[in-house]
Amino acid sequence: MILTVTPNPSLDRTYEVPSLDRGEVLRATTDRVDPGGKGVNVSRAVAAAGVRTTAVLPLGGAPGTMIAELLGAQGVDVTAVSIAGQTRSNISLAEPDGTLTKINATGPALTAEESALLLETVRTCSGGAAWIACCGSLPRGLSPEWYADIVTRAHAAGARIALDTSGPALLAALPARPDVIKPNASELAEAVGRPLATLGDVLKAADELRSLGAGAVLASLGADGQLLVSEEGTYYGTAAVSSVRSNVGAGDASLAGFLIAGGTGPAALASALAHGAAAVQLPGSAMPAPSDLRPDAVHITQDLPLDLPLSEMSDER
Repeated sequence: MILTVTPNPSLDRTYEVPSLDRGEVLRATTDRVDPGGKGVNVSRAVAAAGVRTTAVLPLGGAPGTMIAELLGAQGVDVTAVSIAGQTRSNISLAEPDGTLTKINATGPALTAEESALLLETVRTCSGGAAWIACCGSLPRGLSPEWYADIVTRAHAAGARIALDTSGPALLAALPARPDVIKPNASELAEAVGRPLATLGDVLKAADELRSLGAGAVLASLGADGQLLVSEEGTYYGTAAVSSVRSNVGAGDASLAGFLIAGGTGPAALASALAHGAAAVQLPGSAMPAPSDLRPDAVHITQDLPLDLPLSEMSDER
């Protein structure tokens, strides 16, 4: 079982539009509503693979009720912490060339009581979990050390932690030694305080974060592939994609694929790449099913092209 924790979930509405013209009335060609938030998406992808998953998340108002209903329909067990505020709603506008414009709401503030209850709920639900995936931004009311607290508690209970967050929350959690972190290129650059121009730069940055406490770094580089740096070795991989439809949740699908395949080594990296590549070819934040995966399109190597320049604009996988 894979447990996910999403402190700031969302209800995601995606509209596909012919073009994004400011000041004009836009008519969507298609639209969809999905439960959102990074950990929520990980659970959705895990459930799509037929693996048991539980999503722990604070929910409030009508959007919160709808998220729980949508997740239940997708085979995700939901353990909700009721909050006084209303769960946020996000909007994504997808254009035919793959350009995505996102409007993310801030979300509700959690009280001290709600924060404590969320921590306790994670503890009570974590028994038997192969992995606990803590994902996404922290809502107002939670300190940057909140994820570090979860990592410490999880390790005390013998569980492994995958952390996908950024900024102060990521840096604060590193001393607690999360088993794997999954930054994208911009988040990795922010963490080390400098731009990353090549794959070699990414490797150096990943090594720095490992020296600060991360057990392994799974760096998602969008169209440039993914880099896994861990005690077992360093691996670089790519996955061919025919066309990009939406990159919403693609990085989350990658993390799900990584954890489903055990969360370590080249086989897990290959699964991450296959899931991320499949996700960008689906509408909105739809998560890939096993039939969407193309393992034959994945290439893994330990012979790293360190001089490979990173794309300036790349879809996250």
